[in-house]
Amino acid sequence: MKERIKTLLDLFWTFCKIGSVTFGGGMAMVPILERELIDKKHWMTNDEMLDYYAISQSTPGIIAVNVATFIGYKQAGNIGGIIATFGVITPSLVIITLIANFIGAIDKIVWVQKALKGINVAVAANLTYATVSFAKRTVKNILGALLLSAGFISIFFFHISSIIVIFSAAGIGILAALITGQVKIAEKKAEDKDGGTK
Repeated sequence: MKERIKTLLDLFWTFCKIGSVTFGGGMAMVPILERELIDKKHWMTNDEMLDYYAISQSTPGIIAVNVATFIGYKQAGNIGGIIATFGVITPSLVIITLIANFIGAIDKIVWVQKALKGINVAVAANLTYATVSFAKRTVKNILGALLLSAGFISIFFFHISSIIVIFSAAGIGILAALITGQVKIAEKKAEDKDGGTK
């Protein structure tokens, strides 16, 4: 029981820390998640993080919350998912509540405006890092490079909905896996046949 409580408190505090320094949304979390959850805690692998992000992008809700829920569930079941989710949203709730009370005065303070501009630059740097990092890990063959290029062109130049791009890429990935699987089965049968005739 003590061990379980310790795990839940660890989940809450870890995601509370992540939520308090995450500016710019879910993709900007990638460097922080890598440091806290992969390098320090060893709660997930790089491949698992990519999977969580892929699923989070494809399902309704905020990416940061979805990822926290997945990892919390992996560590401590349903209650872990709830605690991790509550941990990641707590800093935002507190900060937004405080800002909401003073928003009329805060947005006119020069140093606040300058701070927000600085935060925007840092968010752009985090997003660039996340994009390059994801591309390095996921583009492992020609098909991956083609899907990346086609997805970028579709969204950036033709303004096609990202949902359509995600589901299209998923369909192509499944089709490629089925074709590859069939080819491997055929090669195995050919090898067995050659082995049997010798």
